[in-house]
Amino acid sequence: MLELADTLGVSVSDQLSELTSLEFQEMKVIDFLPEMMIMIRSLISKEGFTYQRKPITVIEKGLLISFQNMFKERKEATAETSQPLPEERPHVRITPSRMASEVNFPKRSHIRQITILVEMRYLQQFLGRDQSKFSPLFEAENTFWIEEFMSPEIAVLVNEIVTAAPEGTLLDAYYRLKSLNLLYHLFKNLAYRQARPYCSMSTAEMEAIYRVRNAMSTSLDQALTIAELVKLSGMNELKLRKLFKQVFGKGLYDYFQHLRMQEAARLLKEERLSVSEAGYRLGFTNLSHFGRLFEACMGMKPKKWNTQNQQG
Repeated sequence: MLELADTLGVSVSDQLSELTSLEFQEMKVIDFLPEMMIMIRSLISKEGFTYQRKPITVIEKGLLISFQNMFKERKEATAETSQPLPEERPHVRITPSRMASEVNFPKRSHIRQITILVEMRYLQQFLGRDQSKFSPLFEAENTFWIEEFMSPEIAVLVNEIVTAAPEGTLLDAYYRLKSLNLLYHLFKNLAYRQARPYCSMSTAEMEAIYRVRNAMSTSLDQALTIAELVKLSGMNELKLRKLFKQVFGKGLYDYFQHLRMQEAARLLKEERLSVSEAGYRLGFTNLSHFGRLFEACMGMKPKKWNTQNQQG
């Protein structure tokens, strides 16, 4: 961890005592600097604390793209317990590398990440003629934070990087190819977002947006009202809607429904509930409406999803 911080040009000397509460299960760094760096890590936070990440200085301008909790490990059990630990839903997070940020480590949580630090000019060359679609990401005056849902293609690639890396020769070529493939699928997904100007966001505004998102994600069986979300954010409704869509790529209602369908898919697969049980648990009284939403989000009807996953 300390060696990685030195490589990135990020001092952690003032938080050494807190960092000792992190139990690293896997830590791998593939260095393609000055173009790109790939970091694969799995850790358990034994104590809750907040880490103040300073701006990364190893490259002048870059993006930090983190694929969170998208891979399963060869061994899920830890030295302390064989019980699963709390973790965030799988997602992709994009921030400027020069932006300082607050990283929260909840107590007894499991954090799994593949993070790509990529230099902006290199990324622009990679995107070629399509780079203009993502111009707000390359504007130095913008301070932004973007989060994207996991796609099946990204999930497959992340697992390949972690579990199927070849041994011996051509490792660099393998990791570079897989990372560029990840970036391709991520930006392909981002291209579907509605084109709109990006607003620079303060730390307080980003924290407010995540308060709203977290409140929505813990009330999936009953939607919070707009008035409740506005009060929680401390913003007016227009600003809340604008910044929320900028960060998450979906409006409040669409994002809430997508969260519900992700949870429905998990209930069907992991808890092996029936379609009606999953629908009712998530607050749906009209199962036909539930089925239509599920198919629009997951690409197949819930009965088919249920059958396929329970056969596996």
